[in-house]
Amino acid sequence: MILTRRILIQMAVFIAISVVAIGIMAFSYMRLPNLLFGAGHYRVTLELPETGGLYPRGNVTYRGSQVGRVEEVGLTDRGTVEAKLSLTDDVSIPADLDAAVHSQTAVGELFVELMPRSGDGPTLRDGDVIPLDRTTVPMDVNTLLDATNRGLQAIPGDNLRTAVDEAYLAVGGLGPDLSRLVKGSTQLAIDARANLDSLTTLIDESKPVLDTQTDTSGAIRAWASNLATITGELRDHDDAVRGLLERGPGAAEEVRALLDRLQPTLPIVLANLASVNPVLVTYQPALEQLLVLLPQGTATTQATGTANRNTKQDYKGAYLNFNLNLNLPPTCTTGFLPPQQQRVASLEDYPDRPAGDLYCRVPQDSAFNVRGARNLPCLTVPGKRAPSVAMCESDENYVPLNDGFNWKGDPNATMSGQSIPQVRPGTPPAETVPPPAAAPPPVAAAEYDPASGTYVGPDGQVYTQSNLARTANEEQTWQTMLLPPPGK
Repeated sequence: MILTRRILIQMAVFIAISVVAIGIMAFSYMRLPNLLFGAGHYRVTLELPETGGLYPRGNVTYRGSQVGRVEEVGLTDRGTVEAKLSLTDDVSIPADLDAAVHSQTAVGELFVELMPRSGDGPTLRDGDVIPLDRTTVPMDVNTLLDATNRGLQAIPGDNLRTAVDEAYLAVGGLGPDLSRLVKGSTQLAIDARANLDSLTTLIDESKPVLDTQTDTSGAIRAWASNLATITGELRDHDDAVRGLLERGPGAAEEVRALLDRLQPTLPIVLANLASVNPVLVTYQPALEQLLVLLPQGTATTQATGTANRNTKQDYKGAYLNFNLNLNLPPTCTTGFLPPQQQRVASLEDYPDRPAGDLYCRVPQDSAFNVRGARNLPCLTVPGKRAPSVAMCESDENYVPLNDGFNWKGDPNATMSGQSIPQVRPGTPPAETVPPPAAAPPPVAAAEYDPASGTYVGPDGQVYTQSNLARTANEEQTWQTMLLPPPGK
């Protein structure tokens, strides 16, 4: 036979393809290096109470991935079963784990699942042993079928037929929904297995949470009752709720438009309210009292005009008493500037106020100016009264200048040595006040004799001045008393 060049090339290509195919089958599929020499693998011994149907060449999985196979299964001298596992060395498996034999399909395809207890600690090495107390095998299928058969035989036939018919009515036509339920449950189980450590920690540390629920059972029961009440009210007022939902968007749009119109000024107002808020919080009791007394005061003011209500006798007026009670009690002059430093009321200038506090500084229980600054209540210090916030917040107590009965002389005469006005600590010194002007000549009273025109002065001398009084012959009427003297 003559072998042509073409035939030789075809034979060479066929031999090369055969060698590659045999190599792929031997090294990849059959894994001959592992079977013959154990290359790329290490061996671990798994102790089992019984085989549970496990057979050689079964798969070994770790976290759902195949990491090896079962090489052999055999009995030991102790009456237990040992399975030799060949595990790939490119995956690190923790030594602190549990091993379980599971059935992958209904026909009995078994595999070994390695389930780590934690990711800490050493990893499995060649020659390690997974002890018997950390392994489990599935229930024997024959035992399960026998127990199921006995259970079915214990159920009367008619009742079983009724149960099957009712089950058909319950789940008939729900195949897609049941399929989604099974797939969702499977995915949930896979996720739970992937987060096994977190779930285990949650279960182990759930006792404080459960104890809290037990301790607050009354509050939870009250919350459920209140929720039931709210839902009942919503059900009873369904029309109103529907109206609110229908008209709510329009009202919300109106509110938004209002806020847009207020955009230039609203932030400024809110910023100012932020600074006013601490003051309002501090003076909350006083504001509450004002809100309580203001309506009563308004009602009292309105009541003064009830005398003329529904009558034509308007001349009666209101129920008011115009008794002024002038100088009862007398005015308080203690604690204010001395007369030499007081400005004349006719001046029109506006000098700076003195550096300090000017107020009636008599005892707090005095009848003078009972509503003065000295009796202001300290809202932040209940029970204390002081004329200023600084005194309220400090340990200083109010000290009066005197008892307030200095009706002549210096009204600020005191033995306490306090300054007038009262200067608070840290207040810069006031500008030097110029000395007062010379006092005007004293005014004195003396008896005057119209007949002789003489009178005795304060110095004891007799003076004569005949034009201090009119003669008795001149006309004396009340109109002439209002007119200036002739020639003036």
